[in-house]
Amino acid sequence: MSEIAATRSRLPAIIVVIAGCMVGLLAFGPRATMGLFLTPMTDAHGWSREIFSLAIALQNLIWGFGQPVAGMLADRYGTAKVIVGGAVFYAAGLVLMGQSSDPILLQLTAGGLIGIGVSGCAMFLVFSAFARLLPEHLRSISFGLGTAAGSAGQLVFAPIGRALIDGYGFQIALIIMASVLVIIPLLAIPLRGKPADAAEAGQIQQSVGQAIQEAFGHRSFNLLVAGFFVCGFHVAFITVHLPPYIQDLGFDPSWGAWAIAAIGFFNIIGSIASGYLGGIYPKRTVLSLIYLGRAVVIAVFLVMPISPISIVIFAGAMGLLWLSTIPLTQGLVVVMFGTRYMATLFGFVFVSHQVGSFLGIWLGGYLYDTTGSYDPIWWIGIGLGIFAAIVHWPISEAPVERSVRARTQ
Repeated sequence: MSEIAATRSRLPAIIVVIAGCMVGLLAFGPRATMGLFLTPMTDAHGWSREIFSLAIALQNLIWGFGQPVAGMLADRYGTAKVIVGGAVFYAAGLVLMGQSSDPILLQLTAGGLIGIGVSGCAMFLVFSAFARLLPEHLRSISFGLGTAAGSAGQLVFAPIGRALIDGYGFQIALIIMASVLVIIPLLAIPLRGKPADAAEAGQIQQSVGQAIQEAFGHRSFNLLVAGFFVCGFHVAFITVHLPPYIQDLGFDPSWGAWAIAAIGFFNIIGSIASGYLGGIYPKRTVLSLIYLGRAVVIAVFLVMPISPISIVIFAGAMGLLWLSTIPLTQGLVVVMFGTRYMATLFGFVFVSHQVGSFLGIWLGGYLYDTTGSYDPIWWIGIGLGIFAAIVHWPISEAPVERSVRARTQ
């Protein structure tokens, strides 16, 4: 029996895709609004920006290191169970974040609880379900649609979050966003199941430890890990620090919220497009061009006078390149290693992404507090974009030798 036949869902593909996309939308939305809470929470408690930045940086770091664990649990016990558990931690973290009046409590709630929660219901677990439940010809586009759904969450929650903060205060805003997450357990039902055993799927028997060792012994996997660090650095820094950056320049705070929403809107287009292009052109080539494009967009934004028009143009251009890396990166993991340990292996790739996220968020706050400017971190982001474009170029887009043998047996 082929791997696809062994793992295909009995539900129509459209049901699986819609359920997974809705999980991505709801899980990504509240997390994408964290930058909107920086100014009101720091002003209310008299904190420096570094204190808030450190909490969100820890959230991303814990999310990153929790992702391989969540992936292993999903591969062993099933995707839906892990997603439900993640939603519970996520909702609790949002509620308790609003009640945190001490920096340590903020690190534990906004950092720890939300980080654990997001790792358990992140879109990457949904992608592993897509790869397991959908036929191969639908994988790349389903990854693109799932990423676009996450961006739709950003598009929807950014203006709503701003309105809730203005109308009810940050504490009530966080409670309302937490209440939305109760829908996730129902949406996880169509994603139930776990990967087929190696023997059933027609693959060579392999333990999770052997799969991890094989991946980190593969040059292209390590290049993928290195490049994905840059994605996390860019996305996390901009999500958290673009709203206060825009406000510091004298613009109304609503411009920051609308910029984040615009990034989410245009990323819907970019993510679907990258999923489509990844099925036609070499994924490594598209990835290199995306990272190079980010470096160019950031550089132009910095050297041009900042105005409402330039903010919208920057948000739109960056949105097209925002999470369009994810379908291609996840697709490369599947190409190289198959679906058996996809959630686990991509979890390790994602650790690198979240280390980049941690540094982007924390360095943004630290350098602002020490220099009074965000310019140094912007220029670091430009250099990293060029680095990522270079390291993705030599990636070999082919199955590892073990997968080749398995498919010929």
